[in-house]
Amino acid sequence: MFNQLLLVAASLAATLPLAIAAPAAAAGPSSASGNPIPNKTTSSPRVTHTVVAGRPGLRFDPENIVATKGSIVEFHFLPANHSVVEAAFDAPCVPKDADSSFYSGFFPVSRNPDGSVRQSGEVFQIEVKDDKPVWFYCAQNNGQHCQSGMVGAINQDFNSAKTLAAFRRAAAGVSGPAGVKDQVQGGWRGPNPNPNGGF
Repeated sequence: MFNQLLLVAASLAATLPLAIAAPAAAAGPSSASGNPIPNKTTSSPRVTHTVVAGRPGLRFDPENIVATKGSIVEFHFLPANHSVVEAAFDAPCVPKDADSSFYSGFFPVSRNPDGSVRQSGEVFQIEVKDDKPVWFYCAQNNGQHCQSGMVGAINQDFNSAKTLAAFRRAAAGVSGPAGVKDQVQGGWRGPNPNPNGGF
């Protein structure tokens, strides 16, 4: 009887490492296309930075964003009619002349019937391509939003003279209307994931 128990124990010991190793070798879950779904412990989700356009005082909030490459900047729009346009630091209130620059188009938003503020049912998203500074403004000319200080920056170099404050001062000196693009570009307009969120 003792010899039989030893044989069973030896047999179990021989197969136990294989049983433990088997789950590690098994394939992970697959998507509908049959491709493996990335392991969530090794894939880092994109960070989304929310920016509200149209805060009182004609401003973006936050107006100064620090974002890593690959992250998303998502613009939410409050009343009455705002946009976001990429500019060059040396040419505020003028659309950046590049196919890769962004322009959201306008987002007209009315207040709720009770007078409370609501936001647009759509948002505009851009992907941060690198760590170089990006400058932007609102192109609403009714009230000269850009010249009134509705400007912002992504990844400004805090050790440079090219600061958000300097960009705002330059925008205040622009005469004539702010520039707009002919079409939405450089990002995505889509449904607002939280249209009832309080800002």
